[in-house]
Amino acid sequence: MDLGIKGKNAIVCASSRGLGRGCAMALAEAGCNLVVNGRDAAILAATAQEIRATYGVDVIEIAGDVSDVSVRQAMLAACPNPDILVNNNGGPPLRDFRELTHEAMVAGVTNNMITPIELIQAVIDGMAERGFGRIVNITSLSVYQPIPGLDLSSGARAGLTAFLAGVARTVASRNVTINHILPGKFDTDRIRSTIEFAAKKAGSTVEEQAARQAAAIPAGRFGTPEEFGQACAFLCSTHAGYMTGQSLILDGGNYPSAF
Repeated sequence: MDLGIKGKNAIVCASSRGLGRGCAMALAEAGCNLVVNGRDAAILAATAQEIRATYGVDVIEIAGDVSDVSVRQAMLAACPNPDILVNNNGGPPLRDFRELTHEAMVAGVTNNMITPIELIQAVIDGMAERGFGRIVNITSLSVYQPIPGLDLSSGARAGLTAFLAGVARTVASRNVTINHILPGKFDTDRIRSTIEFAAKKAGSTVEEQAARQAAAIPAGRFGTPEEFGQACAFLCSTHAGYMTGQSLILDGGNYPSAF
């Protein structure tokens, strides 16, 4: 399917690896020029070069933590008029909520709620003026389905979802959409860390815990960053202009709900 976004300019946050990388790859396959971002400059450079070599699109690398104001400013300077924004950032580590300090909670909300909102503030009016904009926020299935130990991440991402629910409706008539993708268990560094945490708690091996968790998913496996990226690219396409303010669950059927 031609997604109709060839030549569009996209900013993809935290895209050197994992789900963000999957999104960057899929958008590049659709013909988008990219600004990619990651904390590890070497890994980011390797990802950027692979995208250039594979898809022949323009790729600008901005290394650093997207929650850093100067990093966001550099991203926006590299792409002042983005057509597409994919918000993504690492979440707080697994931790019992009793152990969360005030500083840790402020950092979690900053990383997973305030940072994406500030990026949206910077780009949304330009998108509306040009008559095209696609904003996708990578959140988590934990917004719907609590995961003990990820309470801070869940709360910040749920706050982002609620905050943007009204915002999305104010720009829909200008062909600007805001949607969220809620990943379940995907084969990324993040899920590996949670598997290690669960294995240690259960007194089992990492391999046993991974097999147990995969077997509990109706699809019988973890998702891949590549298939996640393709879903993101569709939400960014010209075909998805009538879908806004929605949360798309991608979890292999793990969330037990009929609606």
